[in-house]
Amino acid sequence: MTQLNQITFDMLSLGQTLDKLTNDQLNSLDFGVIGFDNEGMVKVYNAYESKVAGLSLESVIDSDLFNSVAPCMNNFMVAQKFEDAVDTSSELDEIMDYVLTLKMKPTRVKLRLLSSPQFSYSYVVILRS
Repeated sequence: MTQLNQITFDMLSLGQTLDKLTNDQLNSLDFGVIGFDNEGMVKVYNAYESKVAGLSLESVIDSDLFNSVAPCMNNFMVAQKFEDAVDTSSELDEIMDYVLTLKMKPTRVKLRLLSSPQFSYSYVVILRS
């Protein structure tokens, strides 16, 4: 198992690593992690993301990521890429510059989109400067 201090936003096998972490380990990361199922329902939401986004774990878990939690990602740049990956049973691992706008002033971030038929969930990983 990878040491927690070696888990970084840009590490090669981040999706597989996230899949194996406990909630406590996910909560110790210094970047945001949102894991969701093929229907877009949030199943993983770490403490870092909860704190900086101002959304409680209870309000996010089992909510629709792209329609309720983060509608600013419900577009061809993010949501559509996950939908396409699931529909074609293909791998998705893409890093992009992005601007989040929900419940906050526009905030520049890096997003990493991770999806694979081998993962328990798809992930949006959020790195803030």
